[in-house]
Amino acid sequence: MSTPTLTMQKTREILRLHFDLKLTKRQIARCVKVSRSTVVKYLEKAEQAALTWPLPSDLDDIRLERLPFGKESVARDSVRPLPAMDELHRELRKKGVTLQLLWQEYKEQYPDGYQYTQFCEHYRRWVESVEVSMRQIHRAGEKSFIDFAGKTIPIINPLTTEVNEAQIFISVLGASN
Repeated sequence: MSTPTLTMQKTREILRLHFDLKLTKRQIARCVKVSRSTVVKYLEKAEQAALTWPLPSDLDDIRLERLPFGKESVARDSVRPLPAMDELHRELRKKGVTLQLLWQEYKEQYPDGYQYTQFCEHYRRWVESVEVSMRQIHRAGEKSFIDFAGKTIPIINPLTTEVNEAQIFISVLGASN
């Protein structure tokens, strides 16, 4: 079982907090938002690689990753395919489609692909890079924007216990900005 690969920023932060600030492993885990066992593994690997703080200035992220964890961690991540993010984004607009469902389809196609958390992280990063804007100019109160809120909800008549489905819609008066 291989050690999970953290971002190099978190790896550097673990080393800094350990060597520079002399924090406990629990404190480091809380600061970096990883498990204590992960901090322990990273510090053991750093010790095996004879890393000291501050890190040498010529030690870039790729070399840092290769030092403690060997070349396989870099190579394994570089061959993992990702689906086209724009297609994922389009699929997510469809009713009933979730990122979990899309990930399951992805794993069927690529069994050695990313696990759910990393899959979501890649998608989140992609979404942040997409520039979204739809500038509309109109006078306040001149237009009303109406849309359905999604699925129907059941309304139960307390006297007859008859169930009717109700649509929910939202209306907003437009204003600048």
